[in-house]
This record gives sequence, structure tokens and C-alpha cells, in this order.
Amino acid sequence: MKNYLDDIQGDWLEKLRPPKHGDLRKRVNEWWNDLSDGQKTASGIIAANILVFCLWRVPAMQRTMIRYFTSNPASQYLCLPMILSTFSHFSLFHMTANMYVLWTFSSSIVSFLGQEQFLAVYMSAGVVSTFVSYVCKVATGRFGPSLGASGAIMTILAMVCTKMPEAKLAIIFLPMLTFTAGNALKAIIALDTVGLFLGWKLFDHAAHLGGALFGIWYALCGHELIWKKREPLVKMWHDFRSNPPKTGGS
Repeated sequence: MKNYLDDIQGDWLEKLRPPKHGDLRKRVNEWWNDLSDGQKTASGIIAANILVFCLWRVPAMQRTMIRYFTSNPASQYLCLPMILSTFSHFSLFHMTANMYVLWTFSSSIVSFLGQEQFLAVYMSAGVVSTFVSYVCKVATGRFGPSLGASGAIMTILAMVCTKMPEAKLAIIFLPMLTFTAGNALKAIIALDTVGLFLGWKLFDHAAHLGGALFGIWYALCGHELIWKKREPLVKMWHDFRSNPPKTGGS
């Protein structure tokens, strides 16, 4: 019995002891290797969002962050913020909620698209959703800065729900309530549509709608029209890299 208790005590002390440098690296490698391709890709996006979130806390960076990391059609800078604002969050809760949804759906969406196409769609979704937000703000005269990955996240969510409409989803704080992905997508679109017409200002409902509609379109026909027709361009690029044009020397 004494030997048994000594073994248990030794195991607990081993677990509580801070890991050595080599052990920590091994554990990190094991954790990384256990991730799916989608989770690995999402990890890079999450890391970028955390970095931008930390930059918001630097007083000297405030003017730069507002200029380039918030999207506003009344701003002097319009194009670059369309993509940078997709990685920008000022609220910790806002960032955590968006990154949780991205992490949850990352494995499913990457199994459909692959890592390269997923990144291309995600970046494009940020631009498309911000552009829709610009148009609605100009049309309604309700100007103001927007930021966050919600538009791009809505694209990913809409694509998964379109591809798997019968999949069961649940709310994180109410796991006992389940509903199909198709019904969830309809409810989200309806809510954002009402919010857009009633002028709710808590969220950028135009960006949400733009992202959702872009995701539905890409799931139904965008992949066929865009990604599957990229081969000539890719071949041209590989030929250019293999045989770069020669420049004459003097």
C-alpha cells in the first residue's frame, strides 16, 4: 500500500512540475499534429486576430488602427480596411465568439474546399461583406466604422449550412436546444434582414447578409465558376516560374 501511494504521489508531482523546454516542445508538437487541417488553418487566422486585438491596446497605435483596421465609407482609406477590418476586434467577447464559430466549422469547410481554397474564400468574404456594408451605409446615410470577422464567418457558416442542411446545430449556452443547419441559416438571414431595415446598430447586419449570401452563392455555383477554372492561370504561373523571361545584359 505504501508503494502504491508513493507511486500515485510521484505521478501527481510529475504532472504538477513545470514542463522542461524539450517536454513543452514535444507537447506542443503532439497537440499540433492532433489537429485537423481545418483547425490548423483556423489557428493561423485566430493568431492574426489575437495580434490585432493586442495592437488595439497600444495607445500609440490607436490612430493607425482606426484608419486601417475599421471600415467606413466616409473614411479617406477605403480599400485596405476592407480586408484588414476582417481581422480586427476591439471587444474580447466579440473576438472570442467569432473565433469559436470559425474553429467549430473549420474542419467541415476545409474538408469541402481544402486549405488553399478556404483561405481564398475567407479573404474574399471579408472584402465582399465589407463592400455590401459600404453600399448600405451610403444608401441609408448611416455612416460609421465597422470591424470584425462576422461577415467572413457568416460566409463559412452559410456554406456549411448549404452543403449540410440536415446537420444538427446547437447554441453554445443552450446545448439541449438543437435545430437543423438549414433552419439556422434561414433564421439568421431573417434576423439580419429585419435588423437592416429597422436600423439596428448593435451589429453590421448588411455585412452579415452580404457574407451569408456570398457563402450560399459560392456553395451552389461559385466553386464551379471560379475555382475549377483556375487551371489555365495556375499553369501560366508555373510556366512563368519554370522559364522566367530572359533579360538582356549590356
